[in-house]
Amino acid sequence: MALDQHMFEALSPSRFISFSFPHPFHSHSSLRLAVLDSPIQFTDSPSVAVMFVPFGLETDWIFSTESGHHQLLYDSPGISRLILVGNQEPMITDDSLSVYNRSSDEDSAKSSESRLVVSLQPLFLALFPKSCFKYGIPEVPILSFVDDVICRVVLERCIGSSVGEFLIENVEIERESGKEMFETREFRRRLRFKRMPNLIQTEIRIIPAASLSLDGVEIQNIEFKLDTRVLVHPYLPPMAASLSLIASSIDEQIQTGHRPKALCIGVGGGALLTFLATHLDFKVEGVELDMEVLRVAQQYFGLVENEFLHISIGDATEFLENASKSNKKHKCGSFGVHMSSEYDVIMVDLDSSDARNGIGAPPLGFVERDVLLSARSILSEHGILVMNVIPLDKLFFETLLDKFRSVFDDLFRIDVDNGENFVVVASVCPIRSFPHGTKNKMNSFLSRLRVLLSGAYMDSIKRI
Repeated sequence: MALDQHMFEALSPSRFISFSFPHPFHSHSSLRLAVLDSPIQFTDSPSVAVMFVPFGLETDWIFSTESGHHQLLYDSPGISRLILVGNQEPMITDDSLSVYNRSSDEDSAKSSESRLVVSLQPLFLALFPKSCFKYGIPEVPILSFVDDVICRVVLERCIGSSVGEFLIENVEIERESGKEMFETREFRRRLRFKRMPNLIQTEIRIIPAASLSLDGVEIQNIEFKLDTRVLVHPYLPPMAASLSLIASSIDEQIQTGHRPKALCIGVGGGALLTFLATHLDFKVEGVELDMEVLRVAQQYFGLVENEFLHISIGDATEFLENASKSNKKHKCGSFGVHMSSEYDVIMVDLDSSDARNGIGAPPLGFVERDVLLSARSILSEHGILVMNVIPLDKLFFETLLDKFRSVFDDLFRIDVDNGENFVVVASVCPIRSFPHGTKNKMNSFLSRLRVLLSGAYMDSIKRI
């Protein structure tokens, strides 16, 4: 397609154009350039920035799809046009180029990038909106893509009936400071959807199956085993920490020989479900829309269905509606005793499916009043609804809280401290006291929770 030289003179919300051209320094290769205009119309003068695609990540969905570009744009606040430059995507098969290693020669990479910046400066300026030249020739800001991945290997690419394309990958990440010296390398297994490639759907810790020296061993040549004892996805420990609010109620059930019950809306890889069933002795019901996602959770993430963990395939809102209707019919026995269909906790981990609106959770339809009423109706007297929230904006978050307040008696918030997620907890009845201080230390469930999770999450729960 021929490019009109005037087409970039003005912003066009959500317009996405990509093209390739000869590499200025390598005669037998090409560069790919993509231009994305923000869906948000800024009132001030437009701000344009350039980002270079890291070598080796040209085929990653973050850089090769429109949805990935949208997420990069949303991660760059105030930018109204983003220009991405990288090597032309190579022709690949399903198995080739499935391994990525971060460049070990950062100085050389920066030098090559600097040369390209100088060479491509006229092209970049030609892609600036006309209004950027009001006060002379503008500067060309260069953004850097930074993540914690040292290397990755794709284990499988899949297509789900509802989620579309997704992949499973093993990654080596930079070690956190303070780790024990014998842990020289740190590994994760991740699940990512093409529709939202920058968002990690599930992440679990994996450890080498054999305790041998890993010096110089590449990730694709290491055999791993799963470690389900630790929740490493940033918002899952706060979600589990919310159980401290109903620790007394859970403890009473355990002491009478009953397992507390949890309903998990959105299974993904099943890390939270496995943790609840295996390490906190919950009876867990999960609801997942896509059968292929469930297969992957079982094959790669250690999700095992048994008498204490069961998965239902279907739409979450329909499940809640049907469960609510069933519970109303059988809510009371002859002496008004509640039936066992009620849950102590409902945990919701669902994200928006449209990257054009940014990363958001939960989907707007899931916080409608009738959905929240259905959820409340199947919670026990001391039950709580726990939700992972990624607010699209301040108005979204305030509207969500108002809807919760209209249905539930008490509302709490746990900050995840990653700048994106919040955990919102809504309770059926008012919670009189927080699980702080020494008076709760004899509570066996709370004690176990504090051993498995950082106590900081429990201590940071705030009523809102």
